[in-house]
Amino acid sequence: MIKPIVKDIMFLSQKSEKATEADRQVVTDLMDTLRAHTNECVGMAANMIGVKKRIIVFSVDIIQVAMINPVIIRKSKPYTTKEGCLSLNGVRETMRYDEIEVSFLDINFKPQQQKYSGWIAQIIQHEIDHCNGVLI
Repeated sequence: MIKPIVKDIMFLSQKSEKATEADRQVVTDLMDTLRAHTNECVGMAANMIGVKKRIIVFSVDIIQVAMINPVIIRKSKPYTTKEGCLSLNGVRETMRYDEIEVSFLDINFKPQQQKYSGWIAQIIQHEIDHCNGVLI
């Protein structure tokens, strides 16, 4: 189900809790909401739809990827960039890493560990920041 986008900075600044299999509907709602905002957004975290759970989704071309309880376990090649956010107005400068390795549960709640680089790594970092209550 498509959910409204939360813009409340106080809510978005709170850390999210670990997700469980009971949160499967949140994953579906997040993917539906991202799909509805595909022209203006490439990734979302659950708190952006009002749910304080560590769930993110992002688009890779036409495929949507869900990460449950993602944690960056390695990062390298820092750089500075500017980002916008569907929940916030404007663009802000932030620091990101060009290469990351992430541990997470996939959409079937199976453990995964993957390396990412470039644009996809940047999106994942932005959304994990949301889970940690960090706003750009």
